[in-house]
Amino acid sequence: MTGLHIAQPDVTLMLDLEGVIRQCTLSSAIAGEETQAWLGRPWVDTVGEAGSAKVQRMVDDARARGVSGFRQITQRFPSGLELPMEFTTVRLGGQGGLLAIGKSLQAVAELQSRLIAAQQAMERDYWKLREVETRYRLLFDASNEAVLLIKATSLRIVEANPAAIRALGLSPVGRDFLPELAAQDREAFQAMLLRVREHGKAPGSLIHLGRDLAPWLIRASLITSDLGPVFLLQLAPVGASPAAFDRSDPVAVEALIERMPDGFVVLDQDGVILHANRAFLKLVEVGGQSSVLGERLRRWLGRPGADLTVLLAHLRRHGTVRLFSTTVHGELGTDTEVEISAAAGGEGEPRHVGVLLRDVGQRLPLASSQQLSAILGSLVQQIGKTPLRSLVRDTGGIVERHYIEAALDLTGGNRTAAAELLGLSRQSLYSKLNRYGLDGPQPGSPDPSD
Repeated sequence: MTGLHIAQPDVTLMLDLEGVIRQCTLSSAIAGEETQAWLGRPWVDTVGEAGSAKVQRMVDDARARGVSGFRQITQRFPSGLELPMEFTTVRLGGQGGLLAIGKSLQAVAELQSRLIAAQQAMERDYWKLREVETRYRLLFDASNEAVLLIKATSLRIVEANPAAIRALGLSPVGRDFLPELAAQDREAFQAMLLRVREHGKAPGSLIHLGRDLAPWLIRASLITSDLGPVFLLQLAPVGASPAAFDRSDPVAVEALIERMPDGFVVLDQDGVILHANRAFLKLVEVGGQSSVLGERLRRWLGRPGADLTVLLAHLRRHGTVRLFSTTVHGELGTDTEVEISAAAGGEGEPRHVGVLLRDVGQRLPLASSQQLSAILGSLVQQIGKTPLRSLVRDTGGIVERHYIEAALDLTGGNRTAAAELLGLSRQSLYSKLNRYGLDGPQPGSPDPSD
């Protein structure tokens, strides 16, 4: 509390050494309150139940040390008014009693209420926006019609749905769209976009796309986004439908891979997903395979660029990768710790890569409530005899020892494997084994890790 609070208190109470109110003075802000009923009553009787202990503490502190710390209490006035206030208590010389000085916190409480209300309103608006974005994403990804978003200024592809990637063979983002058109169609296409910019709509146009210059009917509309104005292009094939997405020929084990409990994806040499099983879809929290086909795996990895780059570099060098630890970020916000094993499908520059993602977020079994009660039972008896900080430190040590013993049991005493299971270095594990007296030789045989 600043000197301004002390110079202009809202409530000043003269107390005797027992904390009984002898005199009361109010500021002009609450001068209309009648306080005669307080005189002769203990101060603790004029506050809420939650504040009586704080008042008694301030009286005791001022009586013992001359001044108390600042405490926030709810002061009840005889009229029924309750105000949040901050008090401090000072002992006067000799037997002069105590002086309690209080400042109203009502303005602060009102500001806090307004802040909470504003935060709740922002959170509601945020979730409404997320719901709209989710609906847009589901419709965009699930549509069987090829849909592209291109920047109005540069005509560069901002986004393409899976149907467009499959049908046109386009990169998801970053490529200029105009060079994909036949040379004779580019002027008419740009004229259509100019008409859409000026009038908001334009008749569809026939264009030829791709290496084989297949005919497509294209429609455009102008929308706004965080990136600025973009054109939404809808493409429909003319005549024969375009070839379906070219996947590898199905093999006999494809059904088994689909039912695997671990995530499995097939990538091309650039990390673009060509096939994904149901476990991977569940891991990244999407509803259908069309939402991931044509996307790069790095979109869901813990370090989007670095992890996939390192993984592909190891594959080119060694042909296989195992126990590659990272995190997968799901579309709904769930983070999952995984270990990746991968293999390349050819010599030198791999054309296809098989990637297995195993959830390792919970390897050690969690202790049951009965086990925790047994583990912590001895510490419960120390409550009241040992400081809280010591109790917390001892509890952490007991739980840590429990899981180290569990890891050693799971690995058959292999300390190297136990350290990997716990996410520790061997040196850290040996230090903890020594601390808890667990570093003796294993019964009947030396340490398997030695």
